[in-house]
Amino acid sequence: MPQPAWTPESLAARLPFLRRRARLAAAVRAFFTARGYCEVETPAAVATPGEEVHLSAFATERLAPDGQRRTLWLHTSPEFAMKKLLAGGAGPIFQLARVWRNGERSDLHSPEFTMLEWYRPGAGMADLVAETLALLRAVLPPVVTCRGVTTDLSAAEQVTVAAAFARHVGADVLATAGDAATLAAAAGERLRAGESWEDLFFRLLLARIEPHLGRAHPTFLTHWPAEQAALARRDPADDRVAERFELFVCGIELANAFVELTDAAEQRARFIADRARRHALTGRADWPMDEDFLAALEHGLPPCAGIALGFDRLAMIAAGADRIEQVLWLAER
Repeated sequence: MPQPAWTPESLAARLPFLRRRARLAAAVRAFFTARGYCEVETPAAVATPGEEVHLSAFATERLAPDGQRRTLWLHTSPEFAMKKLLAGGAGPIFQLARVWRNGERSDLHSPEFTMLEWYRPGAGMADLVAETLALLRAVLPPVVTCRGVTTDLSAAEQVTVAAAFARHVGADVLATAGDAATLAAAAGERLRAGESWEDLFFRLLLARIEPHLGRAHPTFLTHWPAEQAALARRDPADDRVAERFELFVCGIELANAFVELTDAAEQRARFIADRARRHALTGRADWPMDEDFLAALEHGLPPCAGIALGFDRLAMIAAGADRIEQVLWLAER
């Protein structure tokens, strides 16, 4: 049986990783402060924790002095709250936020973890790619090794999702959008019972594409199909894709970024569709729509770009750790 994480033997084994994590947090704060960002803190217990279809949130309850009870949720990301601040005029902001995602645990996942998120008004995708690469180079050594993969940060690769599917799957993913049978035939795969186009898209992405990403150099996987836009705007030059990228370093998915959608009506329509899909999957309703967030969009979210980066995974890369628990001071089992 594993020793408790607080025991001297267990803590001593993790201390080199944990001290590297502490230096990393200081370096991240220095990087953003030098670039004119303001560090913010937003509530963790919220009425709406997010709208991702496949994420499960932790429920909690707020008890008022008069005895009234209200169900709240631990947020899966501070994104909604930070965009409200942007709509209010906060300017460039960042946050090292504790976030919660129920049902997630592996060498790279913890149900409670730290997310580094930052948003810059006026930024586009190229700006955010450049700033993310600058952050990596500022807080990490020039060459990093994690989980047996060595990555040189002196150069970076950008590849679109469509190009990655063409290269590694042999399929035109944009031409097959919404047609699972056609995508399966092009990929030489048997379509599983009840498998949707989105299900197959992610199965192919995980099995055939991600193993090639972020190895010799960091990889920015850009221009996702509009069906995976989430909170990103569609590309004005090609509305089949969204201005979204994911970042991979040492073969690890490290960050997810958007040129942000600012249209409140389109965002509401996406939320309605996502909620319907999530409720169909779980068989139950969960939290109310975040009308306050939609009101902030209606008021006017400035053109901006933002990114969510897994800080614990960044700490793993910085320290050369094999498991996320090695860079957590304590983890609830």
